[in-house]
Amino acid sequence: MSFSTPARRRGTVVDGAKISSGIKLLVLLVGLMWISELVDTALNGELDQYGIISRDPEGLFGILTAPFLHLGFSHLISNTLPLVTLGALIAVSGAMRLFSVTAIVTTIGGLGTWLISPPNTITIGASGLVFGYAAYLIARGAFNRRIGQVLIGVIVVLVWGSALLGGLLPQDGISWQGHLFGGIAGVLAAWVLTDERPKSKPVI
Repeated sequence: MSFSTPARRRGTVVDGAKISSGIKLLVLLVGLMWISELVDTALNGELDQYGIISRDPEGLFGILTAPFLHLGFSHLISNTLPLVTLGALIAVSGAMRLFSVTAIVTTIGGLGTWLISPPNTITIGASGLVFGYAAYLIARGAFNRRIGQVLIGVIVVLVWGSALLGGLLPQDGISWQGHLFGGIAGVLAAWVLTDERPKSKPVI
């Protein structure tokens, strides 16, 4: 006769709840981006001025708002597809993990963008967050030493590697600074959020 123990059932429920909470947070983040663009379109682009204004103290507020602002729906769509895909791979670890990665990438990536972007430029868009998510997924396997995570990182490189490298090349109207510091922040997030592993017992 086969049966499931209560402990096993509890573990399954907890895992399912973590995945659900992570996906809900991802949907909320993307939903806010689309709502913001709808409002921005109705206001003829008035919200775009609230992005990251380089080296302007007032522009620091844009670090929080820039990922939710886009230069039209084509810009938003181009960021939404990879953001949802990469974000979902992080979201399966729970809402807290997705929130932590997002917070680190947004803050560190935004500060770097604010610091080195050309004067009097405004940076908007979630592409820095996309680069951060990708870099996190690529780097976390090395820090956690988990083969499954390493394989996911390899897949991310194979699918998005050329686009990620291309996004670091200076181009008119493209914030390579945001991409660069988003990626750096993603690696930092992978290091800060390294899974705790039990210490090995000494051999006598």
